[in-house]
Amino acid sequence: MISGAHIIIYSKDAEADRRFFRHVLNFPAVDAGHGWLIFALPPAEAAFHPDQENDKHALYLMCDDLKATMKSLESKKVQCGPVHEERWGSVTTIPLPGGGKIGLYQPKHPTAIGSHPANPK
Repeated sequence: MISGAHIIIYSKDAEADRRFFRHVLNFPAVDAGHGWLIFALPPAEAAFHPDQENDKHALYLMCDDLKATMKSLESKKVQCGPVHEERWGSVTTIPLPGGGKIGLYQPKHPTAIGSHPANPK
């Protein structure tokens, strides 16, 4: 029985990105040993998009109010990317201290969160 998902984000400065997830995004973490932090994330969903390549993945955090979330991040000195409107949501990016970025969006589509027995609404 599948009980969860484990997401890996590769980074040139993993320690800085771990601090960002812990102290800026305030995600709780456990120490898996030797300071190796594993973070709890909000409920998640997965989507499969067509592409010319396999093994290409993206992480988008979701929020209920993109403007308010961006304002909250700005108060923590995080400057999100420009907002663009897609058919499926209002989208921006969050820069990570290690040089990468993750997506942040307010969905316009129905979400699957809460439809799994492990995450009832």
